Amino acid sequence: MSEQIDLSALIEKWPSAYVARSKVAVFTGGMIQPGTVANEDSRGQGPEGRIRINKQVAYPVNAFVRWLEKRAETKPSGCCRARKR
Repeated sequence: MSEQIDLSALIEKWPSAYVARSKVAVFTGGMIQPGTVANEDSRGQGPEGRIRINKQVAYPVNAFVRWLEKRAETKPSGCCRARKR
């Protein structure tokens, strides 16, 4: 069973109220790419509150962090199978 992850510390570190889709890799330390968020958006499963200005898309930082928390999971150590050589 996975536990809920709290990523709220990311909110205080981000210098804006919005995360531009083009900057999600920077925001997440490279764990999520802009294309991933775009794909999830197209399926109606992206972060809430999306705004578009000209051709740029951005998300409220709080909504983006909540979306990340829903996607994140932890696994107990020793849970993964050993690699075959």
